[in-house]
Amino acid sequence: MNTEITPKLVLGPVLFHWPAEQMTDFYARIADEAEIDIVHLGEIVCSKRAPFFDPLLPDLIERLQRGGKQVVLASRALVMSERETKMTAAQIDGAEESGFMVEANDLGAVRRLAGRPHVIGPFVNVYNEGTLAYLARQGAVRICLPPELPGTAISALAKASDVPLEVLVFGRMPLAISARCFHARAHGLHKDSCRYACGADPDGRTVNTLDGEAFLAINGTQTLSQTCLNLIGEIPDLRATGIGHFRLSPQSLDMVAVARIFRAVAEQRLEPAAGTRQLATLVADQAGDLRFSNGFIHGREGRMLVAARLGAPEAA
Repeated sequence: MNTEITPKLVLGPVLFHWPAEQMTDFYARIADEAEIDIVHLGEIVCSKRAPFFDPLLPDLIERLQRGGKQVVLASRALVMSERETKMTAAQIDGAEESGFMVEANDLGAVRRLAGRPHVIGPFVNVYNEGTLAYLARQGAVRICLPPELPGTAISALAKASDVPLEVLVFGRMPLAISARCFHARAHGLHKDSCRYACGADPDGRTVNTLDGEAFLAINGTQTLSQTCLNLIGEIPDLRATGIGHFRLSPQSLDMVAVARIFRAVAEQRLEPAAGTRQLATLVADQAGDLRFSNGFIHGREGRMLVAARLGAPEAA
């Protein structure tokens, strides 16, 4: 294991449309109780949600910084209109004036941030060494890899990278984002008059196959995995390849407890098997129908749960 790298836990932005009170309470606990190093804030899925979230930002940032957390402001994952382009530009310029780092989640933001230190989010496809080197030259100081990469690719990129790499290790995986709002359509509504139907599903709405099998989850315009990614068993191997940043994606679970378990495993104070059991108990108590998966990192279907660690695709 590469013990020279001090592991860092990163909390990604909330992907879901939670009520203001829930959002405020969530980040207050993260600020005061969570063993998290870096917190990414921002409405990245739907610009229509931004007026609910943006007014909370000053207080959330102040609370998180008071709790010793580094704050990074996350940009939209899909910018489709002139209004959204202006919103992204204003966010980036405002962040620079205030001294905050920005996470770029689309190539428009990458272009605007060129020459300035910034973070690359998991919505930007980084699949090879050439892309990695280009983004580093543009000013990226940390890059979160897409969740669909197999472990062999992660290892190769880690060896080639001159900047710290980050891997999503917990939460529903972002798979795609669209101009259409699936939540609105599911309720027989149009996107422009969606009535914020996505707010009824705090962890996304499950999509079933014609045979009734849970397949995916929708979150407004976003498609997510129906399963919850859980790479706690792969943490030692990821650290050994040079990965030092591990991202948790917020769910309506006790994320303070989730962070505590991941921190203990990352710092070798808890065996991965014990961490897996603790997470399973937590999820069973708070979200009994949520299943874990880790297939992508083993070169398998993402929804699979593979027993072996990084590099040995042996099905559970």
